[in-house]
Amino acid sequence: MLDEKPNLRPTKKAKKGKIMYLQHMFGLLYHPKSEWDSIKRENHTLGHIYLTHLLFLAAIPPFALLVGTTQFGWSFVGKEFYYLSMESALPLAFGFYGALLVGIFLLAYSVFWMEKTFGAEASLERCLLFTTFMSTPMFLSGLIAIVPILWLDVFVVLAAVGYTIYLMYAGVPIFMNIPEERGFIFATSILTVGLCLLVGLMAMTVIAWSVGFAPQIVGN
Repeated sequence: MLDEKPNLRPTKKAKKGKIMYLQHMFGLLYHPKSEWDSIKRENHTLGHIYLTHLLFLAAIPPFALLVGTTQFGWSFVGKEFYYLSMESALPLAFGFYGALLVGIFLLAYSVFWMEKTFGAEASLERCLLFTTFMSTPMFLSGLIAIVPILWLDVFVVLAAVGYTIYLMYAGVPIFMNIPEERGFIFATSILTVGLCLLVGLMAMTVIAWSVGFAPQIVGN
């Protein structure tokens, strides 16, 4: 008779990972510095970070945009609402999802590439873990896209971006075990790379729209 216990271990490990992630997420909201010190002690593989964290987090903004723009309509001031067809919104959502997954990895790889310049020693897996937790407020802010009112979305996203930047500057010296002065310069370098990736994503979006992937408005 086969022993069923080994089959239960991955499930228990996955549940424990999700619980720990939620604890870290709320900890970063209330006491970020001590929580960064706790997170840096964890070791995860690239696959584990993607399977337990990133695949779900990165799905939040595209899914919210898909639902908001096709079911509730898009509005600039909350009066006239414009809807996107599901045929045009669905490919855009999948493209956005893929871009977020790739973008986070590129940012993590940039951190990994720059770390030795600033006297830090962290593996690619640890750099991906850092960028994942650092970016969590921005991923969660994507939920507001279910109510796609432009001024409200911009306000919420900017607040999330501001807190993400704060987490980055607070976390780099702790997570990378470097002095705060060097950590400030390192964090500024990460911010610069992030802005470059954002500009690149916007450029790719414009190119995609120009070759026929522009969203189709179906009415108001």
